[in-house]
Amino acid sequence: MSFRTIDYSISGLLAVSLLLLGISFLFGAGPNSISGTFSFYGLTEWVPVATLGMVFGFALMVTAGLIILQQCKIVPTAWPLALIATVSLITLLTLFAENRWIAAHGGFPVIGSGQGIIKYFALIPIALFLYCRHHINARALVWANYFPVALVLAWIGGMKFLELEAKAIVPLVETSPFMSWMYELFTVQEASNVIGAYDLLMAGLLGIGIWFKQRVLIGVASLGCLAVFVMTQSFLFTAAGAFSDMSLLGGLGQFVIKDLWFIANIMVMAFLTLESSPSDSLESAVA
Repeated sequence: MSFRTIDYSISGLLAVSLLLLGISFLFGAGPNSISGTFSFYGLTEWVPVATLGMVFGFALMVTAGLIILQQCKIVPTAWPLALIATVSLITLLTLFAENRWIAAHGGFPVIGSGQGIIKYFALIPIALFLYCRHHINARALVWANYFPVALVLAWIGGMKFLELEAKAIVPLVETSPFMSWMYELFTVQEASNVIGAYDLLMAGLLGIGIWFKQRVLIGVASLGCLAVFVMTQSFLFTAAGAFSDMSLLGGLGQFVIKDLWFIANIMVMAFLTLESSPSDSLESAVA
């Protein structure tokens, strides 16, 4: 696979996901998400949530357009890079808000409404690969793209061992043609535990493979992680609440579509470690 092919593929994933998210916010989806984000900055006291949603949605749509235009060499790389960084930081900084955390679970870092927020960590290393890779060591790019994948799998995977998360995923698992069988073999909590253990195992194996430069392990673990995020895309078509007649994506759809970013992260890691040319060997990529 060439750099051009990987660039087009990743840019396509970003553009599609951001465009769909932007349209949905523009037409009023996710008001609680918009309120939770911009109340952190005090903007909801001055601007209606609906208006903020339209502005944020438009910004995401513009970002999607700039990503495509940059691949066509029509706009400079600084434009999409700046917007991706801005969108990511605006959302990620709200992790410091109290309403992002479930205090009832004490020391375990369970994110409440912030489950969808941590997914924005995936955007920054993707942008660094697309627009700044000539100025960043390949090893750093691999680990930068590993971080959001490991974070979301470890964090949300760990939550699967909690009762509230086990019950929360029932509507998703029981309607999935790939996962519904689990409830025939396990209880709700046991099935959730299996899913959580799988997430943690794949994240750990991928990190070990990268650290020890084991191509086979990287390949197997990458496929294992990829399966998680490809699987979640099936929820768009099997679970209720994914699509909306009024706003294209519903709340679940907005949550799930962001997993396309992790697919892009995995593609970057696999490209730099498994598809590298002799001049960009695995040794130079992850040594």
